[in-house]
Amino acid sequence: MRTMRFGVIGGGLMGREFASAAARWLHLLEPISKPEIVAIADPSAEARAWFEGHHALRLSTPDFREVVSHPEVDALYIAVPHDLHEEVLCHAIPSGKAILAEKPFGIDLAANQAIMDCLAAHPETFVRCSSEFPFYPGAQRIVRLAHEGAFGKIIQVHAGFRHSSDLDPLKPINWKRQRARNGEYGCMGDLGLHVVHLPFRLGWLPLDVRAVLSNIVPERPDGKGGTAPCDTWDNALLVCDGTDGQQNFPMILETKRIAPGETNTWFIEVQGTRASVRYSTKRPKTLETLRYEPGTPQEWRTEDLGYASAHKTISGGIFEFGFSDALLQMWAAFMVEASGSQPPFGCAKPEEARMSHRLFTAALESHVDKSVVRV
Repeated sequence: MRTMRFGVIGGGLMGREFASAAARWLHLLEPISKPEIVAIADPSAEARAWFEGHHALRLSTPDFREVVSHPEVDALYIAVPHDLHEEVLCHAIPSGKAILAEKPFGIDLAANQAIMDCLAAHPETFVRCSSEFPFYPGAQRIVRLAHEGAFGKIIQVHAGFRHSSDLDPLKPINWKRQRARNGEYGCMGDLGLHVVHLPFRLGWLPLDVRAVLSNIVPERPDGKGGTAPCDTWDNALLVCDGTDGQQNFPMILETKRIAPGETNTWFIEVQGTRASVRYSTKRPKTLETLRYEPGTPQEWRTEDLGYASAHKTISGGIFEFGFSDALLQMWAAFMVEASGSQPPFGCAKPEEARMSHRLFTAALESHVDKSVVRV
């Protein structure tokens, strides 16, 4: 089994999650290239120390450029705040090293365009974007149903991502709640690619958008005894005229940091003339389907999926699938594709991230003008 040596740029929450996934590689039954973390770049000595304590590193540095140029680094995982995406990616892409980068792939449309231009100049570099939730078993079943043409004519698609922790007005501010680092998209930039990854992959695209954006908590504790402006959008509701290339249908997309009672809930509902389906990570084993034939009753059917993953693992089918499993599946898909093969379902593509930027930029304009804006 080939080993791919990784440099991690950004040692925060998701950098550590990748380290955990790499440590669980024996969970996979398939002979997939194995990631080995050999370098870490982060301005925080504390963040670097965590990696130093868990890995035999060749390099630990505050300077991401040293990781990019290190001869023993084959691939890069880039998990930095949104305002650094353009600088880091445009420096990393010319190296030719395989890259998985966190969403939204640029703080705004201009930054994303710079990254896409860099990719166009270096087509030999393999790059994908992080989006793990479509790797849940229920989401993968929906992909299969779509490829089988099971839905018939699409009536409506409703997808979203909901948090609730920001309901607490005393929660201290962090960079994701500040426009300078997170970007004007607010919750759309942070959560949106998770929501659109699966619809975009299935060819369900927005033609226009009417957006309603909410800044519910305008300031938060700054951790120093005062307060700081919370100047990003907490919630976004996008109503789109969608298309599958043959017919149009309503597409409703939600990204919400303040959705009471929700904890990291990803969901999608597809209504069709022959079949409909509902799935949410709130009940990760449960898939609801409705099959319809003229003259037959319309009945929702509930199925427990168990542990059914795109890449086979040691877990038995009776067990439950969770976030760490989805992350492992996403990394397996990346490693398969980076090695030159085709996974059952691939990571989000830069082109899909670019489409999300067009959608979110149009949503900002729509909210200001209270109008429908073409995507």
